[in-house]
Amino acid sequence: MSAPAVHVDEQLLGRYVTELGAIGEKPDGMYRFMYDDAWQWARDALLEWIRDAGLEARVDAVGNVFGRLPGSGDGVVLTGSHVDTVPSGGKYDGALGVVGGLAALAALRTVGTPTTTLEVVSLCEEESSRFSANFFGTRAMLGLIAPDEPDRLRDRDGVTLAEAMRDAGLDPAAVAGAERHDLRAFLELHIEQGRVLADEGVDVGLVEVIPGIAWETITVRGRQDHAGATPMDLRKDALQAAAQMAREITGAAEQEGRPAVATTGRWTVEPGQPSVVPGLVRFSLDLRHPDLAVRDRLLDQVHRICTEVAQRHGVEVDIVRDKDEEPATMDAGLLDVLRGSAEACGASWRRMPSGAGHDSQLMATRVPTAMVFVPSVEGRSHTPAEYTSPEDCVRGASVLATALHRLAY
Repeated sequence: MSAPAVHVDEQLLGRYVTELGAIGEKPDGMYRFMYDDAWQWARDALLEWIRDAGLEARVDAVGNVFGRLPGSGDGVVLTGSHVDTVPSGGKYDGALGVVGGLAALAALRTVGTPTTTLEVVSLCEEESSRFSANFFGTRAMLGLIAPDEPDRLRDRDGVTLAEAMRDAGLDPAAVAGAERHDLRAFLELHIEQGRVLADEGVDVGLVEVIPGIAWETITVRGRQDHAGATPMDLRKDALQAAAQMAREITGAAEQEGRPAVATTGRWTVEPGQPSVVPGLVRFSLDLRHPDLAVRDRLLDQVHRICTEVAQRHGVEVDIVRDKDEEPATMDAGLLDVLRGSAEACGASWRRMPSGAGHDSQLMATRVPTAMVFVPSVEGRSHTPAEYTSPEDCVRGASVLATALHRLAY
């Protein structure tokens, strides 16, 4: 007979979502970046809630926060996500996976002692909003942090990651101490951040693959000139060239069709004055596709576009790769556990790809991993408008709790 469903406490989860969502909240959205004041307040709140739930609380060498329900055997089944946000972000991205995992372990504690230890983790960084740290918490757990990273990485104010760690009460020289070798599985509850589930009226999504992501910085160097005295036909306007590149890059992704996506979300224009023809422009590219061959073909096309546009405008272009993440396939056995758990909870489900990147895609390179999605209203995410209903939050956390019960008891 299949194990019964485990239901989380709706009021408890609702309180977690509300109180965590108030930490770092500003009128235009959430601002909670790795090691800043809001991040530290969130860490301290989580430690309090973990202890109140009767779990063992600890913080590792890089600031990952753990709540532990000890088991009678070897190994650890881990669940969780992240609490850092994008600038002007929402309350649910990452955070739901943390507090949903905590509510799940609180419910399981009443069931008895598991055979396999269960832990919930609040990973210290996923969004790279302050430092280009690229899943710093997960990489630390997998032993993938280079020794010079804390001193090499700087935020936009010039603060090194090492300095920020010290401000948060952490020792940058002890990063290696975060490495783990006892993980048997990782499950991540997350909002979809798209609108497939909401549009189709499906309760949960079982993620089969996470896309390959490439981030690049494209720098266009033209010639700075007077805006009034320089004829249009004699200009080497870096901004006009960069804008044309961005338009053609977007067109390439549109022509490829779903699920290819390309975003040019961050721009710097110098000198940035109304009366000056821009001489230098930097803009970011975020390119994603779940098929690595397709993603790389699109990247080649992007590079050709930039070269050809630069030649037409008489400017120079340089491209630097900032992030290169291969697609990650989720574990088939864990997906079957999640499917059975959804059915036990009376939840409709569908298999689907993720549009976004997650800690799970890196964790999956070393540990059997799977993700469960809950609907995002109108598919909104990375915005203050991000919202998932309390019913969907509880349903997703209950599916997670049921899956953890089947894996660890």
